[in-house]
Amino acid sequence: MAHLMDQVPADKPLLDLSQGAPNFPTAPEIAARVGEVALEADGGAYTQQLGLPKLRSAFCDDLKLAYGGDIQVGDIGITAGCNQAFAVVASALAEPGDEIILTLPYYFNHDMWLGLDGIKAVYLDPGPVVVPSVADARLLITEKTRALVLVTPGNPTGQTLSPELLNDFADLAIESGIVLIVDETYRSYVPGNEAPHQLFSRPEWRNNVISLHSFSKDFAIPGYRVGAIVGQPELLSECAKLIDCIAICPSRLGQEAVVAGLTQATKWKTDKVANIAAKQKKFEEVMSTKPGGFELLAAGAFYGWVRHGRTESSNSVAKRLLLEQGILAIPGEHFGPVDPGCLRFSFANADVERLDELTDRLAGLS
Repeated sequence: MAHLMDQVPADKPLLDLSQGAPNFPTAPEIAARVGEVALEADGGAYTQQLGLPKLRSAFCDDLKLAYGGDIQVGDIGITAGCNQAFAVVASALAEPGDEIILTLPYYFNHDMWLGLDGIKAVYLDPGPVVVPSVADARLLITEKTRALVLVTPGNPTGQTLSPELLNDFADLAIESGIVLIVDETYRSYVPGNEAPHQLFSRPEWRNNVISLHSFSKDFAIPGYRVGAIVGQPELLSECAKLIDCIAICPSRLGQEAVVAGLTQATKWKTDKVANIAAKQKKFEEVMSTKPGGFELLAAGAFYGWVRHGRTESSNSVAKRLLLEQGILAIPGEHFGPVDPGCLRFSFANADVERLDELTDRLAGLS
């Protein structure tokens, strides 16, 4: 919708709720370390395909603190962002003609990669309740199924799946002889102080569970492209071959930035997570009255999944929201094979004070 931006009403300054990325700079400690690395003799050199040993070690410590369980450095591979993590894992697990189950609404890059790689995406549709069902997933598994993908907290929904449900899906993976892929890009934004799940405490987790991670949101460095795979070493070895062909290795500068973040910027990260949580609370308060008939179905991390309640397409509603009310949101048609009648709002991209503007603007849509 970039070509429409100059048509936003002059009396309604743009309220950009589209991009799921931090709207603040990274931590000073991270910026300082990046400057130091750039001047080091090997600051621009390649690293190992699976990442700097010191980053793998620091992230291993971070995961153990957050989850407990049995996680070793050899279970961790660093990638050029979580998108690359998913791509190489999917390509390592499946061949053209195989099937991988995606939960609707899906993260669109997952679906696009499977299509590009000749892997059939099979859709698990939980409907407006947003939370997928193990029983429904079981019905979709065939001899061609290689994996089932869950994103929690979700993109685009923000929905956080309970540890109990994730455990049940892991049981299903074992029962069916497939792999459960859990994309945890937003795991730092899971509410409360409990571990997002206990999957790493299962004695057999390496056989059937792969966890994907991103440092983009945690440290406000999406352009640095650093993510991670947590899985069995044999899988990581196959992923390393793919990484070598795609990017050779993750960015050294990005990896050094994450090491600094994990070891020096924990207080900064905690404060930023609290800031995003405050935005979510305000967003939920604003949407509780269903302004203009817009109904919040789920929220969490950076996102709110909102049913617009109109007979027209979500793309049409999103276009009119921009042109009539100056609100930029993403149509739900981008997150599934059919229009779910919803929009994705990224409240994390707005100043918390401006979220109050949603009430009158949504109510004012013709």
